[in-house]
Amino acid sequence: MCGICGAVWNDSGKPLSDDHLAAMMTRIVHRGPDDSGTYRDPHAALGFRRLSIVDLAGGHQPLSNEDGTVWTVFNGEIYNFSELRRRLEARGHHLRSTGDTEVLVHLYEDEGAGLFGLLRGMFALAIWDAPRRTLILGRDRLGQKPLLYRHDGNRLTFASELKALLALPEDDVPRRVDPMAVDEYLTLGYIPHPRTILEGVRKLPPGCFAVWRNGSLTVERYWNPDWNLERTRSIEDDAAELRATLADAVREQMIADVPLGAFLS
Repeated sequence: MCGICGAVWNDSGKPLSDDHLAAMMTRIVHRGPDDSGTYRDPHAALGFRRLSIVDLAGGHQPLSNEDGTVWTVFNGEIYNFSELRRRLEARGHHLRSTGDTEVLVHLYEDEGAGLFGLLRGMFALAIWDAPRRTLILGRDRLGQKPLLYRHDGNRLTFASELKALLALPEDDVPRRVDPMAVDEYLTLGYIPHPRTILEGVRKLPPGCFAVWRNGSLTVERYWNPDWNLERTRSIEDDAAELRATLADAVREQMIADVPLGAFLS
């Protein structure tokens, strides 16, 4: 499962202390009981809890590019990482690990935020570009992996779960219930993105990425389903394509260095 958390701040912002980062990571230890790691510089702090699935020896996070200028924490799986790895190596990148995480920092070097259009998988991730003081947050197309954040102008904090943000003092994350979120929950049975139960805490919508730079935050959509696709074909052809698509999806998700199980539901 894994879990990520952290913060970035500008010169006027409040740094995230080591104690507060550790407290956030403790709140999500159930998401990653196998390993943990942190990264810190004058404007960023990243935390990671790991459930080891792929590249047991080399998959420690946070993970960086060759010169340590771009860092990532990543929750999920990139199913087409082998294909992307070959593409990166053909361009001259040198990857030290065998898993999917390192692919992300090198794709960012080549594509910037355009990397999201190349990914097939389920993920929530943060990429910190230290020289540009830029944080990229991203979430998979259908929102399988959660990612929440709070932006107060000078600092942005993020985490896989709300309870990690609530590890911070009330001055940093006020405990004010959002009345509109309560109304939505009572009406729909859940709280649609981007709201959460707390005012000022947001969920990054599925198929979107956020860019924080110098205190400014923008959220952009990188994927929408194509609702206009219509084809006139036989039911037999549609059934064959569906079966092939499901077989491909299952095969791509069977990559692991530990035993796997499957739920039939």
